[in-house]
Amino acid sequence: MFGMRKKSGDSELDAAVRELAEADTVAFGGVGFAGTLLPVTEAYRRVAEALVQRPRQAREQVDWLLRHGSPAGRAYAATLLEGVGRAAGRDAWAALRDDDGEFTTFDGCLMGTTTLGGYAADRLAARPPDRDTE
Repeated sequence: MFGMRKKSGDSELDAAVRELAEADTVAFGGVGFAGTLLPVTEAYRRVAEALVQRPRQAREQVDWLLRHGSPAGRAYAATLLEGVGRAAGRDAWAALRDDDGEFTTFDGCLMGTTTLGGYAADRLAARPPDRDTE
């Protein structure tokens, strides 16, 4: 559905990237009154951990996710790239500014809907360029 992807050789990483690629919701913590962690949130955390433990392997998967994932999957990819480096995150968000794909967001008990472009614009506005590298 989202294009061919070279597997990393790490079945846990591959499963997490598949989960993110098909995501329709972005949530970084627990949701609802019970604070339940969604499977996609757990997948995001597994990929973030892999970026620390196996950066080359995981980065290839995140780059693929940024190009081929669902709108929510691409938002997760850009967020993961922010952890790799400020410029990588900024470049990823800038590439997504014009995307009108929609997804659901959760912030605790608050649920919303946004476009990827709007979400990207908000992330870019929240993180002004680093004056030392511009």
